[in-house]
Amino acid sequence: MAPLLISVADSQNKGKPKHTFARPQKPSLWTKFILLAVATAVVIHTLWGMPDAVHKLRTCRQTRDCSRFNALNDRARCILSNTPLIDGHVDFPLVLRLVYGNKIEGSAFREAFENGTLPGHVDLHRLRQGASGGAFWSVYAPCPKDDSDFSDENYATSVKYTLDQIDVTNRLQKLYPNDFSQAVDSKTALRAFKHGKLISPLGVEGLHQIGNKVSNLRLFYDLGVRYATLTHNCHNKFADAAILDGPTRKAPPKWHGVSPIGRKLVHEMNRIGMIVDLAHRIDDDTMRDVLGGGEGWEGSKAPVIHSHSSAYSICPHPRNVNDGILELVKRHNSLVMVNIAPEFISCIDNGNENGIPDPDPENASIQQVARHILHIGNLIGFDHVGVGTDFDGIPSVPEGFADVSKYPDLVVELLKNGVSDSDASKVIGGNLLRVWAAVDAVAAELQAAGEPALEDEI
Repeated sequence: MAPLLISVADSQNKGKPKHTFARPQKPSLWTKFILLAVATAVVIHTLWGMPDAVHKLRTCRQTRDCSRFNALNDRARCILSNTPLIDGHVDFPLVLRLVYGNKIEGSAFREAFENGTLPGHVDLHRLRQGASGGAFWSVYAPCPKDDSDFSDENYATSVKYTLDQIDVTNRLQKLYPNDFSQAVDSKTALRAFKHGKLISPLGVEGLHQIGNKVSNLRLFYDLGVRYATLTHNCHNKFADAAILDGPTRKAPPKWHGVSPIGRKLVHEMNRIGMIVDLAHRIDDDTMRDVLGGGEGWEGSKAPVIHSHSSAYSICPHPRNVNDGILELVKRHNSLVMVNIAPEFISCIDNGNENGIPDPDPENASIQQVARHILHIGNLIGFDHVGVGTDFDGIPSVPEGFADVSKYPDLVVELLKNGVSDSDASKVIGGNLLRVWAAVDAVAAELQAAGEPALEDEI
């Protein structure tokens, strides 16, 4: 209420009314407290429906004790506010290319991206709804049609395609500087999260994308790429794949693991701080070599990841990781990040001639995703398992895991199955940050020791 206006006569100017304000009564301390509480409640109520604002509000806080929350949904969101959920593999840049032709400046893209109506599994609104902490954005390029031709000329298109995808992803980050980090490393990633940004390194999905040139690998690193998968659906001159396309079939080996030049390339990845990724369709011998389980080579000096792979014991698909390899993952302080594609989490081996199991769609659910995480965690420890969904790179999703807004539901599933808050934090992002820091530490050691760069043959 406004103060009352009182007319008085000035003693020196009688008859001339003068308006003055009556002094309002000073509010009590209790009144101030009530007003502050009401204002705070209004602000929180307003922000609760705004995922972006809630995300930034939460990430500015100190780490909270999540055990005080009885409701699993509240505990899950508390865990996600303390530790960034970093998805090991998201193919969102592919949507930018296939749906929008990499044209992201116009309102057609930006409005859909911001309001949650973009086709596929990912957009800014849903990332915030799902309390995402970030992702490795895959700058995927398909294998050449003639995947047996390892010539520079055959790979030229793959290199150009990769540069296009790096460019559009970096431009997206600059369009939304308050939402996406740029060119982070293990030291700056957590800082970006605490400032409310999505941790946003890039990932190359197969060494065919470097076109046989180590110089391209280093260039990609300088442009924000932080991991490189050794193979996709094709062998290359560095390593064997597990599966070939056209038609899809189990691949006969070419190198029986990592080739001699591939071993040198892995060392160069260690030297520059590029994470070695064994995901997708990497041959077992290749995985064994890199993890130091082969003969005549110590493997990668740094820990490695499987950015989007699942457990072979639950779904016997050639691209999944068997228990023997999982033991090597543990020994090498490395990480398997579980893929959610239905055909990779729920399948039955019926002895098909092509070596590919039949999908079992009835069990393709978010609960099945949790089973893969639990299998790996119970076998080799929850220090060695993470999440790499493959969103926007898969034609269908498990029941209950429709898109990136459902990340909290996966955390709830883990908690339901007795996973501790601490282990859940490791699974969603803590393990990846640990491995990433170890990779950067190895790179720093090699560079400090004056390790020479691997040079191309011109």
